[in-house]
Amino acid sequence: MPVWRGFCVGPYSIPRQTMNPVRPWRALLGAASLCCAVASHAGVLERIASGGKLVVAYRDAASPFAFKDAAGRPAGYAVELCQRVAEAVRRKTGRKGMEIAYVPVDLGNRMEAITQGGADLECGSSTNNAERRQNVAFTIPHFITGTRLLVKASSPIERIEDMGGHKLVSTRGTTALRAVQQLNREHALQINVIEAPDDQRAVEMVEKGEADAFAMDDVLLYAFAAGRPDPKALKVVGKFVTAEALAIMLPKDDPEFKKVVDDEMRRLISSREIHPIYDRWFLQPAPPTNRALNLPVSYLLREFWKYPSDQVPF
Repeated sequence: MPVWRGFCVGPYSIPRQTMNPVRPWRALLGAASLCCAVASHAGVLERIASGGKLVVAYRDAASPFAFKDAAGRPAGYAVELCQRVAEAVRRKTGRKGMEIAYVPVDLGNRMEAITQGGADLECGSSTNNAERRQNVAFTIPHFITGTRLLVKASSPIERIEDMGGHKLVSTRGTTALRAVQQLNREHALQINVIEAPDDQRAVEMVEKGEADAFAMDDVLLYAFAAGRPDPKALKVVGKFVTAEALAIMLPKDDPEFKKVVDDEMRRLISSREIHPIYDRWFLQPAPPTNRALNLPVSYLLREFWKYPSDQVPF
């Protein structure tokens, strides 16, 4: 198994927890998505072999992992991996013509799309943690990240300990929000933690001076900064407050389907086919910003991929 001892996540490192979804996913997905809803998670492969579609939930504004491209089509690193998984499902079921039905989800309803039968896979930037594993399953991580801070380039803030008496925003329904709230409470940091309805609003609050920092997974913060008119106006600072393994989410009680997903992820990793996919989204100019994030595969992710497993140490 990979060694995690060298991962410095700061003096106040805590495990991130999951905020419960607050809005019914069915109402948000709409009638068009309901026509593709899965009646039961039992036997996804059997349903597809009988003529069904593979239903893929995706975040439409979580680049570079998942987003809608200029033509309105799902795109991104996690979406591309899900498309590879779909090919494996086609091979397993013998359904070469199997269709993929894409269902957009947000931070508040992505888990319910899986637990209530609205989707077979969720492709985005979801964290595999102990609380979520009580209700859903995850495949092998495709990215390792952690919570850091996005601030103005001129800001003197360099770490979360500098946030005392300042406003720290994070997005409602995320594990990052729960993490900073817990950290603030347990260590009496005297941070004014506020919620934003979505990531874009949180970035705007920092730009407009309504908040002094935005706490979120650092890879997303780099992407948000790259997407602004002046990417150099914002910077990512601080040590990791948390460690996060991001992975495709799927139903908890369908071992045959999970085996197909896990086996395909292992194949992509062991054959190194995953590396050009990774490079396309993190090292090369890519939509929607057409700017390179310049984030090579991290030491932690390389170590984890040496022994690919869905078991994460947090």
